[in-house]
Amino acid sequence: MHCPFCRHADSRVVDSRTADDGLSIRRRRQCPNCNRRFTTVETASLSVVKRSGATEPFSRDKVAAGVRKACQGRPVSEDDLAILAQRVEETLRSNGSAEIDAYEVGLAILGPLRELDEVAYLRFASVYQSFDSLEDFESAITSLRAERAERAAERAAAQA
Repeated sequence: MHCPFCRHADSRVVDSRTADDGLSIRRRRQCPNCNRRFTTVETASLSVVKRSGATEPFSRDKVAAGVRKACQGRPVSEDDLAILAQRVEETLRSNGSAEIDAYEVGLAILGPLRELDEVAYLRFASVYQSFDSLEDFESAITSLRAERAERAAERAAAQA
């Protein structure tokens, strides 16, 4: 690591701490040449490969912006969107791959969005999965109802 003050080619790590919920490391460094200190932040890169073949860095903000459109008029806060974007990033990073297909990002959004708001989930899924007919919506709604009934049955069994 080059010193930003004297451009010396080496530095020594004085302190390391995790930052951003463990997704990055903040390092305090000292230059052996001029003895000045500076901070670096290290993150593991995560890239998204788009349909066109172009690659861009993963962005929580882009995830939140895309989901925000589906949540328009719904009782979903900005904090909810930030948490959803964080969950999506954690899911994608847990795969262990530095490059992810844009399609996988969409799939990673669907689960947490379904838990957050079913109407927003249907809106997002209808665009993401290219619903072409009323039957596509009916199938998605039937699936949501079945999952809701299953969760209710599990809760009833747990209480009994």
